[in-house]
Amino acid sequence: MTILEGSGLLVLVDPGRTSGALAAAIARQAQAAGARGMLIGSSFDGAAETHVVARAMREAVPGFPVALFPGSAMQLTDQVDLVLFLSLVSGRNAQYLIEEHVRAVPFLERHPVATLSTAYLLIDGGRVTSVEAVSQTRPLPADKPEIAAAHATAAKLIGMQALYLDAGSGAERPVSADVIRACRAAVADRPLFVGGGIRRPDQARAARAAGADFVVIGTVVEDGGGVGGLQAFVEAVR
Repeated sequence: MTILEGSGLLVLVDPGRTSGALAAAIARQAQAAGARGMLIGSSFDGAAETHVVARAMREAVPGFPVALFPGSAMQLTDQVDLVLFLSLVSGRNAQYLIEEHVRAVPFLERHPVATLSTAYLLIDGGRVTSVEAVSQTRPLPADKPEIAAAHATAAKLIGMQALYLDAGSGAERPVSADVIRACRAAVADRPLFVGGGIRRPDQARAARAAGADFVVIGTVVEDGGGVGGLQAFVEAVR
């Protein structure tokens, strides 16, 4: 099984805030609950821990997909099945549009991990999140789905293979159904990831109903409110 087979719930682990042992425990519970797979990554630091946490998860749940959601080339590791090769197309900071990708090339030439060219759109989630602070890019307005859809369409025309809509870790509100629907229509033939600010199963269900292929949760698990209730999230997006 690969992370892109079908659709479902993905659980995001921040290596800067999660030990290898805890990440392994979360991965076991995610697999048992029926999640599609794990994501690992951080907008801020976590570079030194990424390899350790990724390896711990792979060893804990052999065959359970683990993908990297990198904040920079420094976070690359070969202990994953897939790298979401993210370009922050909602921003105008060249470092996250192309520079980090160029820096990733030597690593990927030595370690040929599968990559998925992914257009990353940061949507206003009601507060300044780590992504905005680190990347120094403004999020797209939450109440103007046509702007998000135009970015998604541009990414598709460039040739990007997937779209990730993110309100940011710890966002006050998730990406709205209107934005998801508009982007789904714009990239009907591309995998669509949606995350950030999803703390309840009904929010996950709404994202899936609006067109998300993969619904991503993370903070709710880190805060201790989602591990035991992962089954509810899985059922909500099934």
